[in-house]
Amino acid sequence: MTPTETVLTDQLALEIARLGMVGESSDVGTLHRVTELAARAVPGCAGAASVRWALPRAAAADPGSAWPPAGTVPGPEGPVEVGTTEEPRPEPLATAASHPDLAEVTDRQLSRGHGPVFDVVRERRVLTADDILAETRWPESMSDMLRRGVRCFTMTPHVNPPVLVTLTLYGVTPKSLGHGRHALASLLIAQGTAAVSNSQQYDDVHRTAVQLQEAVEARAIVDQAKGILMHALGCDADEAFAEMRRISQTRHVKLTALAQRIVGHQGLP
Repeated sequence: MTPTETVLTDQLALEIARLGMVGESSDVGTLHRVTELAARAVPGCAGAASVRWALPRAAAADPGSAWPPAGTVPGPEGPVEVGTTEEPRPEPLATAASHPDLAEVTDRQLSRGHGPVFDVVRERRVLTADDILAETRWPESMSDMLRRGVRCFTMTPHVNPPVLVTLTLYGVTPKSLGHGRHALASLLIAQGTAAVSNSQQYDDVHRTAVQLQEAVEARAIVDQAKGILMHALGCDADEAFAEMRRISQTRHVKLTALAQRIVGHQGLP
């Protein structure tokens, strides 16, 4: 039995399943739950952090592609070479961490605008450092981690358009986060990203439904007001509506508000 399989208990399976439930929590709440689960469930993991990122439209259309393309980044006049002053950087939308010192590690990377978490987002692949003392990439970030007792880490990205999330696992001994640990981390981040994406889609549909309901109610009020004017003025529906529009424009009152006053027998404003 692999290390990942030994921790996939019934309780953990239920907690992972709950991540995908729409309305269970906010985006930030989902990030925190994914992070806490990873820190508690993945063998060798002493702590975790996650970041939700803004996903460019081009990358959302092709989630399998790296962002930016190798050697270039999107620019206002088309692709530009990496390293120029026009190079944009990925934008974080929300963060979560299992421990305050790991939150500081993430925040310092985000404030600098570079580090391993940015490379993970750009390259869309897992990055691992088995021993930070031997790691020559990202010296500033490695120094931040060492000062907080971190000796190894692995960062995993996951895309579920329009959502991109990175999950970082930290270990306090070298090589404590081997490849056998990646499966559970990938499962957690995939379920968490799906939850955030589903929540966004649910919110969009709910917002549209509310707008449609408001439009239907507004149309009903306007129709009632037209009927009242038709009876009062002895005109047809088109003439009544034209009169309502005229009053709305000349008195700077919204048509719906005018209709509500007419139906409520409050008189014209």
